[in-house]
Amino acid sequence: MEYRQLTEEEIRQLEDNNCWAEDWQRVTVAEEFMPNSIKNVTFYGDVRLGVFEKTVEVSQGFLRRSGVYNATLRNVTIGNNSLIENIGNYINNYVIGSDCYISNVCTMETTEGATYGEGNIIAVLNEVGDGNVVSYHGLTSQIAALMVKHHDNTAFKKALRRLIAENIQCTVPETGTIGNDVKIVNTKEVTNTVVYDDCEINGAARISDCTIMSSPEASVFIGTGVICENSIIAHGSSIINSVKMQDCYVGEACKLSNGFTASQSVFFANSYMSNGEACAAFCGPFSASHHKSSLLIGGMFSFYNAGSATNFSNHAYKMGPMHYGTMERGAKTASGAYLLMPAHIGTFSVCFGKLMYHPDTRSLPFAYLIAYGDIMYLVPGRNLTTVGLYRDIRKWPKRDMRSKDSRKSIVNFDWLSPFSVGEILQGKKILERLREASGDNVSTYNYHEYVIKASSLRKGIKYYDIALRIFMGAVLKRHALVEPTSTVGPGKWNDLSGLLLPDSEEQKLVSDIADGTIESVDEITERFNTINDNYSEYRWAWAYRMILDYYGLTEITPADAERIHADYITARRAWIAEIRKDAEKEFQLGDVEESVLQNFISQLDKEIDFENMTLYS
Repeated sequence: MEYRQLTEEEIRQLEDNNCWAEDWQRVTVAEEFMPNSIKNVTFYGDVRLGVFEKTVEVSQGFLRRSGVYNATLRNVTIGNNSLIENIGNYINNYVIGSDCYISNVCTMETTEGATYGEGNIIAVLNEVGDGNVVSYHGLTSQIAALMVKHHDNTAFKKALRRLIAENIQCTVPETGTIGNDVKIVNTKEVTNTVVYDDCEINGAARISDCTIMSSPEASVFIGTGVICENSIIAHGSSIINSVKMQDCYVGEACKLSNGFTASQSVFFANSYMSNGEACAAFCGPFSASHHKSSLLIGGMFSFYNAGSATNFSNHAYKMGPMHYGTMERGAKTASGAYLLMPAHIGTFSVCFGKLMYHPDTRSLPFAYLIAYGDIMYLVPGRNLTTVGLYRDIRKWPKRDMRSKDSRKSIVNFDWLSPFSVGEILQGKKILERLREASGDNVSTYNYHEYVIKASSLRKGIKYYDIALRIFMGAVLKRHALVEPTSTVGPGKWNDLSGLLLPDSEEQKLVSDIADGTIESVDEITERFNTINDNYSEYRWAWAYRMILDYYGLTEITPADAERIHADYITARRAWIAEIRKDAEKEFQLGDVEESVLQNFISQLDKEIDFENMTLYS
């Protein structure tokens, strides 16, 4: 926008409107500027004003004339048709966009050396150690996970931090900015903060050294009593009801509410935090904590529900509509021990109402641990056949509230993937070796310091085998009977906070960053997207070899495919039958109404539709 000097007549009108300037020559205006909408304003330094000729919606259906009233401005630019009023102290060093509403704010200011939360190093997983995650506006759960996993790789760490610093240097504004269509009302302090378009800040106590990445498609809301310091908030998120947050990154469509306190933590993709506390926590996609007594500290989570410190029954929930289940894929502590829940990887433990860590059981996924006195009983594979897991598989994709344009973090919803199935294969082999070593005529088996009942071991092998056959049949339906052309895929797979990928691709990416092959953070994002786009082919390369090994084949013929498909149907029906049995057992316990049971059973009855789908697609 081009600006001109005020005319003598305009200066006179402004002074008649009780306005004063340290130097009227430094107050410039848009060509069509009219002074009648500027009243009781004091100007210091360089001030640029747009045109104020339209109305602003201050509340639903309530329109008011734009302009600047009752304010002190120093080095401020205000766009067209904004309403700025009742600034208790001043606005200093800020660029404000068009169609904004800023009212009853004490102070808005940019000070020297402001970083807007960019480049802040967060100490995730280690609340008293060195920082490992660099917070910046382009951070994703994948990049953050790389930083954490490979923090000890000095060459990688230095190279990645240099790329991020270069990106920040190219994008950070010279002064605090407020985008277009922003609403900031009844807020005490906004300092050293960048606010993108369509954000609303209503009743906050202090927003300091932050970047708020709102947009028309995914607006951000910050509500009453919030204190937010040295943090970045991504598209579509909301921070409300007296949340206290310091040195954090909040990803797309996250919600923090009801007095939640967070420090040195990161939250990604649809995470929900309420009442409790997080410190040095890595909360990947769909992490949730609802209870006042919950403390997430030094852990790495995803698809995870924390429950409370005294009641973890939510994790074993069934059909009840008020429960929230878990499908956690990789929670672990700073020491590397897995946080063991009814999960993709790990086991659920209830002992005197407390959640327990059991790193030795990682290779027996979807398991429960149950304590009787001093004895820990391990029930491998049990969670594969629960109502809770069945509901989880279907609910998570529906709960992705991110707009299509703001899905920076990648989330793969496959519950049976080379990552989880690889662990299932390992778990089945462990159980078979235990049976082979001790024989069939024993009542219990010992695995590390855990006890597995003979019946549990047999069922564990059965459940794992059901899952394997479901996976093989489902993958085979998606591919023609041709040997994979991709050499990427066989071998170990990882879950990089939502992105399922071969370990070889992760290691190659780390190497390319470390040696300078990758020259920008945008190239890292592109590499992640390419890996995700090729997921189907990589999965086929892994599954093809698995099928050959499982069935003892050298190639997959049409006859073999028919056999695998038949095994798939048999396994799916057995799986659904077990889930039905679990649902009926819960109903018999009186936990749910009959109508809830019947609705759930009707869902199970529709599962046969998956069996009738075309064999190849």
